[in-house]
Amino acid sequence: MTTIQQQWERFFRWGPFGLLALATLLGLLIRDLVMSPAEQWAAAALLLTALALQVAHAAWTIPGRGYFWTRTALAFTLSWLNPFFCVYAVLGYFDAQRYLPRRWVRAGLLVTAVTMAGGQSGGLPPDGPAQAGAFGGLLVLNTVLVAIFARLGDREAEQARVQAETIAELERTNARLEQALAENAALHAQLLVQAREAGVSDERRRLAAEIHDTLAQGLTGIITQLQAAEDGAHVRRATDLARESLREARRSVRDLAPTHLEHDTLPDALKKITGDRARLTVTGTVEPLHGELEAALLRIAQEALANATRHAHAERIGVTLSYMDGEVALDVRDDGRGFTARPAGGFGLTAMRERAERVAGTLEIESEPGRGTAVSARVPLIRHG
Repeated sequence: MTTIQQQWERFFRWGPFGLLALATLLGLLIRDLVMSPAEQWAAAALLLTALALQVAHAAWTIPGRGYFWTRTALAFTLSWLNPFFCVYAVLGYFDAQRYLPRRWVRAGLLVTAVTMAGGQSGGLPPDGPAQAGAFGGLLVLNTVLVAIFARLGDREAEQARVQAETIAELERTNARLEQALAENAALHAQLLVQAREAGVSDERRRLAAEIHDTLAQGLTGIITQLQAAEDGAHVRRATDLARESLREARRSVRDLAPTHLEHDTLPDALKKITGDRARLTVTGTVEPLHGELEAALLRIAQEALANATRHAHAERIGVTLSYMDGEVALDVRDDGRGFTARPAGGFGLTAMRERAERVAGTLEIESEPGRGTAVSARVPLIRHG
């Protein structure tokens, strides 16, 4: 849809051609009555000059002030030779505000008014008192029109200024609102992580204490009693099983905290757990993340690597850790067997998704039979401390 502004732009560019053609046509009708042969040749030369000026202005956009005054001078001279060329001069009423500095607008409008009054009264200079009186009256009328046009132009300029300021203020307000929304989202994510951290830390300490005080102590007592019992194959087997269970219990206590992250950064920890099984790529600027975020990403990577090697029998595995603006991404891709739906016993996939969601993140899994699996985790970038 063409806007009013676009329509005005078209008029300022192509309207002068139409008005110049109309003025020429009307002037030809009375040329023999008001013009001598020499004046007709002069008018023809001025007409070609005006046409060249309009072509240059439409093609290369001549600087406004020079274009306006040159065109106004041509229109005034043509109207002096033939009054119907005032049709071409009327352009000054429309574009003085557009092309002239503010202090020169009224002067441009006044020159246009003189040209219009001269053409409307039968040409310049006035021929006799009657024509002079007509010229004076028409000049007053056109001067009033000048005042009206100037007032309308000032009002339009003021409205344009207010509109521009309003738009600029709205843009600044929108920018501040977007920034506030982004800060609120980041704060919300950080509060979620901190709240979960508080609860998880307490739960880890409770579980570790319970395992240590009950299961581990009980197994230790069983081993002690079995060692004191009579020697035999069943007793030795029971002792071995109890010792294995004790090792598992102690390992569970240790695994309640991400031991890989105690002394290593997240990229270093990922490098250790991938080893020779996968190729690790780290992009972006590495930053120390909140402990819960690093623990969640590390656990997701461990589970994804285990699935790729144990279930998918993948030959090639790629792990990519990306630090981006506002978030951190972990992508694990393999060329294993893949699947169409969640495989049987898919607790690992559910656990990965739950780990991501607990730290205000997301997890997506894409897989096709025979075309491998891609695990993509996204968490907010919340820095350590």
